[in-house]
Amino acid sequence: MKNNSKASKYDHLKIEKKWQKEWAKNKIYQTKDSKAKPKTYILDMFPYPSGDGLHVGHPKGYIATDIYSRFKRMNGFNVLHPMGWDAFGLPAENYAIKNKIHPDIAMKRNVKRFKEQLEKIGFDYDWSREINTTDPKYYKWTQWIFLQLYKKGLAYESWEPINWCPSCQTGLANEDLEDGKCERCSSAVIKKPMRQWVLKITDYADRLLKDLNNLNWPESAKESQRNWIGRSEGVNLKNKIKDLDIEFEVYDSIPQTFLAQTFTVIAPEHPLVEKLIAGTKYEKPVKNFVKKIIEEKAKNRFNLENNLEGIFTGRYVKNYMNTGRDLPIWVASYVLMDYGTGIVNCSAHDERDFAFAKKYDIPLRAVLLPKDKEQAEKVKKLEIFYREPDGIIQEPAEFKGQTWQEARKPIIEYIVKNKFGSKAVNYKLRDWVFSRQRYWGEPIPIIHCEKCGIVPVPEKDLPVTLPKVKFYAPTGTGESPLADIAKWVNVKCPVCGGKAKRETNTMPQWAGSSWYYLRFIDPKNTKVLVDKKKEAYWSPVDMYVGGTEHTTRHLIYARFWHKFLQDIGVVNYAEPFTQLKNQGMILGADNRKMSKRWGNVINPDDVIKSHGADTLRIYEMFMGPFNAGASWNTDNLMGARRFVEKIWRLAEKGSKKPATKQSNSELEILFNKTIKKVGEDIENFSFNTAISALMILANMMEKEETISAKNWDDFLLVFAPFAPHLAEELWQKAGHKKTTVLEKWPSFNPNKLVSEKIKIIVQVNGKVRGELEVSGELGEVEIIKLAKQNETIKKWLNNEKVKKTIYINGKLLNLVI
Repeated sequence: MKNNSKASKYDHLKIEKKWQKEWAKNKIYQTKDSKAKPKTYILDMFPYPSGDGLHVGHPKGYIATDIYSRFKRMNGFNVLHPMGWDAFGLPAENYAIKNKIHPDIAMKRNVKRFKEQLEKIGFDYDWSREINTTDPKYYKWTQWIFLQLYKKGLAYESWEPINWCPSCQTGLANEDLEDGKCERCSSAVIKKPMRQWVLKITDYADRLLKDLNNLNWPESAKESQRNWIGRSEGVNLKNKIKDLDIEFEVYDSIPQTFLAQTFTVIAPEHPLVEKLIAGTKYEKPVKNFVKKIIEEKAKNRFNLENNLEGIFTGRYVKNYMNTGRDLPIWVASYVLMDYGTGIVNCSAHDERDFAFAKKYDIPLRAVLLPKDKEQAEKVKKLEIFYREPDGIIQEPAEFKGQTWQEARKPIIEYIVKNKFGSKAVNYKLRDWVFSRQRYWGEPIPIIHCEKCGIVPVPEKDLPVTLPKVKFYAPTGTGESPLADIAKWVNVKCPVCGGKAKRETNTMPQWAGSSWYYLRFIDPKNTKVLVDKKKEAYWSPVDMYVGGTEHTTRHLIYARFWHKFLQDIGVVNYAEPFTQLKNQGMILGADNRKMSKRWGNVINPDDVIKSHGADTLRIYEMFMGPFNAGASWNTDNLMGARRFVEKIWRLAEKGSKKPATKQSNSELEILFNKTIKKVGEDIENFSFNTAISALMILANMMEKEETISAKNWDDFLLVFAPFAPHLAEELWQKAGHKKTTVLEKWPSFNPNKLVSEKIKIIVQVNGKVRGELEVSGELGEVEIIKLAKQNETIKKWLNNEKVKKTIYINGKLLNLVI
């Protein structure tokens, strides 16, 4: 088909700008708190506004929620689809320091840039509900939540060693680490005793685990949560140090092999180390070893998994389990201070223990053997490591012959009965280190009084705002830059009126994002965090969408705060997010993550300028399954553009006359099938197959002389969520006054989902012998009967009895003789 004049006039920039302006002027996306319709709350994981702006990978999830929210609105739902900014924290502060600009100025500039980019793509966000975590009106309520946690004993001050990043100059929670390194800068962290605030998230560990079962989330997301919480049931084994009046416990998650244990290891940072070596010949070498390991970690020269280093303390665990064996105690580099008790009894049946013992020639003994005799001999001789669920227990004698799995429960009971230890539950999850020794974060609303001690800031005095400063870089001393601002720090105690100081640590970035979804419900409320009636209507979030990076931590923190808020009567429900979808990453054309470093970043502004926002939207949704990754391909982008231009040209065929009896029945059937499929695919986030269905329909429409008004209208409405600007322009040209946004989703006729005539390939003994053209409504029995009566096929049957029939619905029939 040749391009006509109308096609040549398709000006995407003009059309897209026109409708974005029109939608904003008429405020059609503003959400009303009306209960006349069923609600649906659709939420993106809000971005932190970096100075680089968006690249084409960022909008993928936003396009998906936009399509979904438009679809739900057209299906009669009251839709809440808001957007805001997660603008506190290390990323924003590090950017500001690097570019020598105040974080507040950088944040405002970056937010403006991000918002401009988002608006160009034509999203249906309700910008009247926009929030920013750095707005004092917002973080007043973040501080309020902290005060409630403190009042309930869930926020406490601690001097325990924490993860310290020497590069970022701040303390970090375990969740901020990746393989023992700071997830922001990749520096190895060290353990450093420091005053900090901690939240007792572990009090909620079991509820966080249990309630995962009620969520419509990808199993991978739920499993990540389970692994991060890391609940394990085992035993705490009692131990006593020989020649010292010190008793301690070690946690054992695999007590089946407790009699295989032949040595003990302790974390370098453990406070017991100094007591073990004090006044002995081992004191100096052990101290030097500990110092070396800590320094290597700080300099990022240490791999926790592969660097198995240790030193003997000269001490022993006395007469372990009454076996007559004393266990040598070693300081080992791979022991984590914050898992279990920071001390572990080791055996031949743990892979790292086995490797460590081999390296330092520590005796081992095997009590779990494989069934294979040849392999069992190698295990006995300690030539190979072995631990499998079907391995056979050798000791204790009472359980000899049982498998590893079978023996677990009875051996735990045996240990408890003989008073060797007690049942215990352990978690990988640790209480949440909530302090950052940085400037750009929510001030923690606590006052330290010389007389009264810790005093919470009265709620009437919230928010405690950040002071304006010239210097905001970290001090490196372990104190926040706020500590040097005497005018801000020095205050009167709210209780006694005496001299006092403000808390100078700030909250982590995760604080503001742990409850933001609630503020969207009631963003301008100055009296309470959220109106409970509004929250009861809008909560929980029905569809939550974001990438997998960082989401495990965010989801654990948000779920913890939400459950706490339910406990104190602020919210009505146990979980914040009913359904979760994770999008796959869009890579650069070189198959690498988009980054300035690789020079493979694609700016959406450039794509919109050259190809249009609707083309960008369609292309990103057509790249593949929503949860799968894909690489940017400019050739495929052109394919999306050609599809958009085809729809623009098809408008000429759109007739204002109603459909007639002479209209193409196959086209009618395809229209009904497409409406049904696209609706189902949007619900399932199968956007690529929905677009494919629209393309197939467009190809058939292109072959028609005219398209009925009803069919053209239906097509535009189904097309609108994907390409709203073009659909709106063509909808107006078709004579409609009301926006597509407020129209109803087209209905399909269930009686017109099957072609009137279908072609069935007929085989005899697997070879094609004919073809039947039959009614699409006929069933298998009728089709077999017609095949046997067909003269061509009868010839191949040769009057023989049909022993078997194989029928593939609507496609093929095989008659076996």
